[in-house]
Amino acid sequence: MAKTLMILGTTSNAGKSLVTAGLCRILAQDGYKVAPFKAQNMALNSFITEDGLEMGRAQVIQAEAAGLLPDVRMNPILLKPTTDRKSQVIVNGKVWKDLSAKDYYKEKKNIFPKALDSFYSLCDEYDIVICEGAGSPSEINLKEVDIVNMGFAKAVNAPAIIVGDIDRGGVFASLAGTIFLFDERERELTKGFLINKFRGDPSILEPGLVQLEEITKVPTLGVIPYLDVDIEEEDSLAEELRKSERGGIIDIGVIRLPHISNFTDFHALSHYDEVNIRYIQKAKDFGDPDFLIIPGTKNTLDDLKWIRESGLDTMMKRHSQKKKPIFGICGGYQILGEHLSDPYGVESGGEMKGLGLLPTKTIFSKEKTTRQTEGKLNTIPGYFSFMSNESIKGYEIHMGHTSFDKGNILGTTTYGDDGCVYHHIAGTYIHGFFDQGTIAKKLIEKLLEDKGITKGEIKTFDYDVYKKEQYDLLAKGLRNAINLKEIYNILGI
Repeated sequence: MAKTLMILGTTSNAGKSLVTAGLCRILAQDGYKVAPFKAQNMALNSFITEDGLEMGRAQVIQAEAAGLLPDVRMNPILLKPTTDRKSQVIVNGKVWKDLSAKDYYKEKKNIFPKALDSFYSLCDEYDIVICEGAGSPSEINLKEVDIVNMGFAKAVNAPAIIVGDIDRGGVFASLAGTIFLFDERERELTKGFLINKFRGDPSILEPGLVQLEEITKVPTLGVIPYLDVDIEEEDSLAEELRKSERGGIIDIGVIRLPHISNFTDFHALSHYDEVNIRYIQKAKDFGDPDFLIIPGTKNTLDDLKWIRESGLDTMMKRHSQKKKPIFGICGGYQILGEHLSDPYGVESGGEMKGLGLLPTKTIFSKEKTTRQTEGKLNTIPGYFSFMSNESIKGYEIHMGHTSFDKGNILGTTTYGDDGCVYHHIAGTYIHGFFDQGTIAKKLIEKLLEDKGITKGEIKTFDYDVYKKEQYDLLAKGLRNAINLKEIYNILGI
């Protein structure tokens, strides 16, 4: 049976995912077989495994940090919000039901055994399983149906560490308040605190740390500085989405859709010094981007309606009239088309005109397409000719089929034709399209050329190598900040 440790947080975005990834990296470096686990995740930023199963990206990142291929057992329950009150529930990588929050709470006890089965299956194969909680563990209105925080910890007898975010303020109150709302068994399982995102001299905190332990009887196991590491985030609160300016010669605009998903599709592009990526939410902020991206979305029809209501459709059409490039991914690809039909009520049902910038028609289907794919781009005419014959690799998550009579097929993959190119506008269903270093490099070279800028050869960015370097930096930062010896003691190693 594997050793287990639970990482909880006083709030969403406190740093649970990052700490879990860092511990996975440290333990793997120290020679242990370690796997991440999260019983229930809520995120629009998901991933498809080699066997075509869908899981949250946080556990994908943690798996990579541990040197593993992502495995759906690491995140057996995934909730993908479709509206403010409804989510698509994915169990063991496949769509199970669309449920309101109220109805999902009624079903939790029925699907919890599936999460436990996945957990125990990992325990049979690994030395250590690091489990991540969700949101806050002290939501007393949800305790009876909790399957991801202390409810899970109690079910598997896992010791827990609670992470608090000092950058938000009130960290001592948050940590003490969390313990105050715990029952006796939950307090017994809580073995330590970690204070995250600290800036300055940690010795200043000492009096507070002493009082915190006196009040809660729980020791602080480390004060983690604001680490300068670049690890993908999946949370809707991700700092990435709030940034608007980064410098750089090339202005890449990404439409900030209300139900944006897989915004990590553009993470690799942001690592080129020549690029400034900004997220556009209002027509007045549209500006004059050199390259416009319409990203994926969990609710294509609602987000298309929002584009019209916000006036962004007018801005996008003006952008197209200037013959400036536009690229759509997944739901963004569908939005760029002429017509969308939802005969089975997969989203809101009915039909809707698209933006009419690509000559495509999309019909939503009952079944969800989830698969990894790879292939090659075709010989492409027009603006995107610089991409011709490049290799492509990524994954698909979509409900629907897109067809067209005019335009050109973007590429050919494992499963057939993908994408449409029409003059200076293109779209694809492949997430991770720009992670291919050569495609990103050639895009940047083309955009520089458009601006009349002559520059030496752009160095290809190796995203996989970069991620490994960042995981190592994260592990080093945690080793220097936390009482690793005590964490090993808590694990019983």
